[in-house]
Amino acid sequence: MALLKLWKMRRLRISAISYLNTAPLMWDFERGEASRDFDISYTLPSGCARALADGTADIGIIPAAAYAEIPGLQVIPDVAIASRRPVRSILLVSKVPVEQVRTVALDTSSMTSVALIKILFQKWLGGGRTFTGMAPDLDQMLAEHDAGLLIGDPALKVDRHRYHTLDLAEEWIRHTGKPFVFAFWAVRGEALREVTPSLDLATVFQNSRDHGLEASSLRQITREWAPRLDIGEAEVRSYLSQNIHYQLDPGCLEGLRLFYQYAAEIGALPTAPDLQFVDATRPVAS
Repeated sequence: MALLKLWKMRRLRISAISYLNTAPLMWDFERGEASRDFDISYTLPSGCARALADGTADIGIIPAAAYAEIPGLQVIPDVAIASRRPVRSILLVSKVPVEQVRTVALDTSSMTSVALIKILFQKWLGGGRTFTGMAPDLDQMLAEHDAGLLIGDPALKVDRHRYHTLDLAEEWIRHTGKPFVFAFWAVRGEALREVTPSLDLATVFQNSRDHGLEASSLRQITREWAPRLDIGEAEVRSYLSQNIHYQLDPGCLEGLRLFYQYAAEIGALPTAPDLQFVDATRPVAS
């Protein structure tokens, strides 16, 4: 029994994303006491999904699309990377106006943005485009294709005066009237059986988000990230405080379910299961 108890109380493995927009979510894990209960690794969004799928991580900030493809996940409530306005970091960048685009290079870092751009073309921008996965090198993308899909920090650095650009969140909101959810924290159901009863996962992750969004925290994140990305502090601050919405609220849940519906309708994703949320009062096996 003692050995079983120790096994259950092992440190949980978190797979996080190494992008600016996750910095507020990781505040307590990088600077507070939350780190004592977790082992953290950083990767790309698609890498988080793979880590949960193959069991090398217990918790991940997964692309929303991954929930439709990985069985047995539960969502940590109320925390997301979403947008209720232009997001700035998910862009279709092209040499020609969007109506003239015929071939699109897709940033293979993200499953959700790939599904979203296919939905936008199929439902509202006109079908018949050819999509090809590529590494997020804009010059190479545009050398071989009419347009390239970029996500995350590379998209923030695009000089939008040089190209035609389409903000995918803005386009989704324009057509649906609903926010768009790009990612959220998810936990493998099997891992929940190994969590000590005193660890309230929902509160831990919500508190980290709240602490990361405090004014003093945002100032520190801004000072650290502006030189990393070679963009101005004002741009970093406005991106985190205005373009990214960090709550998985009722409006975002409506948008998320509509995304799953449309993605399944056009064959971009399998039918997603109903959203299952981590319960703070969950029973823990003895």
